[in-house]
Amino acid sequence: MNWKERISFNSEICHGKACIKGTRVLISVILDNLAEGATEEEILKEYPSLQKGDIFVSLQYAASLAREEVISFM
Repeated sequence: MNWKERISFNSEICHGKACIKGTRVLISVILDNLAEGATEEEILKEYPSLQKGDIFVSLQYAASLAREEVISFM
Protein backbone atom coordinates (compact mmCIF):
# COMPACT_ATOMS: atom_id res chain seq x y z
CA MET A 1 0.00 0.00 0.00
CA ASN A 2 1.29 3.46 -0.92
CA TRP A 3 1.09 5.99 1.90
CA LYS A 4 -0.20 8.67 -0.50
CA GLU A 5 -3.41 6.63 -0.85
CA ARG A 6 -4.18 6.68 2.90
CA ILE A 7 -2.76 9.96 4.23
CA SER A 8 -4.43 13.31 3.72
CA PHE A 9 -3.48 16.93 4.19
CA ASN A 10 -6.51 19.20 4.40
CA SER A 11 -6.37 22.66 5.96
CA GLU A 12 -9.89 22.16 7.29
CA ILE A 13 -9.10 18.86 9.02
CA CYS A 14 -6.57 18.76 11.86
CA HIS A 15 -5.20 22.16 10.76
CA GLY A 16 -3.72 20.60 7.63
CA LYS A 17 -1.50 18.18 9.50
CA ALA A 18 -0.97 14.70 8.08
CA CYS A 19 -3.71 12.32 9.15
CA ILE A 20 -5.25 9.07 8.01
CA LYS A 21 -7.93 9.72 5.38
CA GLY A 22 -11.45 9.58 6.71
CA THR A 23 -10.28 10.02 10.31
CA ARG A 24 -8.88 12.72 12.53
CA VAL A 25 -6.03 10.51 13.68
CA LEU A 26 -2.77 12.35 13.13
CA ILE A 27 0.24 10.50 11.77
CA SER A 28 2.25 12.04 14.59
CA VAL A 29 -0.09 10.41 17.14
CA ILE A 30 0.46 6.99 15.56
CA LEU A 31 4.23 7.51 15.50
CA ASP A 32 4.25 8.79 19.10
CA ASN A 33 2.39 5.66 20.19
CA LEU A 34 4.90 3.45 18.39
CA ALA A 35 7.80 5.39 19.92
CA GLU A 36 6.33 4.80 23.37
CA GLY A 37 6.28 1.06 22.70
CA ALA A 38 2.60 0.55 21.90
CA THR A 39 1.89 -2.48 19.76
CA GLU A 40 -0.07 -2.36 16.52
CA GLU A 41 -2.94 -4.14 18.26
CA GLU A 42 -2.99 -1.58 21.10
CA ILE A 43 -3.05 1.34 18.67
CA LEU A 44 -5.86 -0.20 16.62
CA LYS A 45 -7.86 -0.80 19.79
CA GLU A 46 -7.31 2.78 21.01
CA TYR A 47 -8.25 4.28 17.62
CA PRO A 48 -10.99 2.07 16.15
CA SER A 49 -11.30 4.24 13.01
CA LEU A 50 -7.86 3.01 11.91
CA GLN A 51 -7.33 0.04 9.62
CA LYS A 52 -4.50 -2.44 10.00
CA GLY A 53 -2.42 -0.98 7.13
CA ASP A 54 -2.63 2.57 8.48
CA ILE A 55 0.22 2.05 10.90
CA PHE A 56 2.41 0.73 8.09
CA VAL A 57 1.66 3.73 5.84
CA SER A 58 2.45 6.04 8.76
CA LEU A 59 5.90 4.48 8.93
CA GLN A 60 6.28 4.79 5.15
CA TYR A 61 5.44 8.50 5.38
CA ALA A 62 7.91 9.02 8.24
CA ALA A 63 10.62 7.23 6.26
CA SER A 64 10.00 9.53 3.29
CA LEU A 65 10.39 12.56 5.54
CA ALA A 66 13.57 11.14 7.09
CA ARG A 67 15.05 10.73 3.62
CA GLU A 68 14.19 14.43 3.07
CA GLU A 69 12.42 13.57 -0.15
CA VAL A 70 10.50 16.31 -1.92
CA ILE A 71 6.89 15.20 -1.58
CA SER A 72 4.25 16.39 -4.03
CA PHE A 73 0.73 16.46 -2.64
CA MET A 74 -1.03 17.24 -5.91
